[in-house]
Amino acid sequence: MGIKLPEQTAPAPGSTSSGPGRALVAVYGVFALAATARAGFQIATKLGEAPLAYLLSGLSAVVYVVATVALAKGSPRARRVAWAAVLVELVGVLAVGALSLLDASDFPDETVWSGFGAGYGYVPLVLPFLGIAWLWHTRPRGPSTD
Repeated sequence: MGIKLPEQTAPAPGSTSSGPGRALVAVYGVFALAATARAGFQIATKLGEAPLAYLLSGLSAVVYVVATVALAKGSPRARRVAWAAVLVELVGVLAVGALSLLDASDFPDETVWSGFGAGYGYVPLVLPFLGIAWLWHTRPRGPSTD
């Protein structure tokens, strides 16, 4: 006749928008505003000069807006959207960064992701890795198997 201890579970995961997540959401928000303003101006005034670059600027703006909102909300559905947005962002910055260096003629003007985000201090290159790390850190965890 032993004493049965209650099953231990891991602590509830942190919200994606609390603690260090607030800073992450703020940085995503700044990039959402910057990319939206830049892409809006480029598409409205110079689309014919570099359509690929400017449309990719528009895509980056959408990705940053979606990531910002999803990370700020933090619900289970929003977390899935955040994962998708951050992964699209990672693929985008790597692909556009490589293409802009390999075929500069397609990118006569900079985008947020061109040169791996060189024009923005490489923050666009680092940001998706931080987003992935934070989403992983705050992931829901099941019961402990200790």
